[in-house]
Amino acid sequence: MARTVKPEEVASKRRAILDATQRLVLTKGYEQMSIQDILDEVQMSSGAFHHYFDSRKALLEAFIERIKQESEKPLLSIIHDPGLSAIEKLQGFFNTLDRLRVEHKTEVVRLGRVWYTDANAIVRQKVDDAVFQQRAPLLTEIVRQGVQEGCFTIAYPNKAGEVILSLLQGMGNTHARLLLSLDQKRDDDQHLIEEIVTIHAAYMDAIERMLGAPPHSFYRTDIEAVNIWVVAMRENSQV
Repeated sequence: MARTVKPEEVASKRRAILDATQRLVLTKGYEQMSIQDILDEVQMSSGAFHHYFDSRKALLEAFIERIKQESEKPLLSIIHDPGLSAIEKLQGFFNTLDRLRVEHKTEVVRLGRVWYTDANAIVRQKVDDAVFQQRAPLLTEIVRQGVQEGCFTIAYPNKAGEVILSLLQGMGNTHARLLLSLDQKRDDDQHLIEEIVTIHAAYMDAIERMLGAPPHSFYRTDIEAVNIWVVAMRENSQV
């Protein structure tokens, strides 16, 4: 008699496989990770694995989908809050992403050291594309509200989310590159901190100008906030 598999057992095993995939991506890199590595992690046969994912591609798609879902949840409550103005929503969007990164800064630092290597180039691009497609419409929704409220004046509001996200991703990649450069620089922290503060201000200014928002509508980071990341990078490098 065939064994009946309960849905919760299937979901639990899928989570275990995806958890193992995440650990391996962060340690070995996606390009070096093999299906056999995952099988060893979860102590599963190849046949059993293919009951859950029929290919490496399917596994990657599921991995990216989980990242999308987890990153979207804390943003939706801000987007759909009827009591917030468009400027408050957009600042809340920025604040939420910053807060989540700070709350998990140790993991973010360790991820960054692996994430920006060639071994994760493919998965990094796919995740960036997936997050872009997910978040751009949310940002566009905020901008449309801002146009209705009269606080934003922009010629192409339906494309605003894509432009904002392109700027945010560019800024994030630049910040990551500078922070990772600390591994080669031991005595230039102050200059780097000031550079990151300046870059953040420049990108926020660009977003405000693109939206036609009042100057300084959005928060600029400061030396204290950036120093948190410099300390985290230094502490992690000593592990």
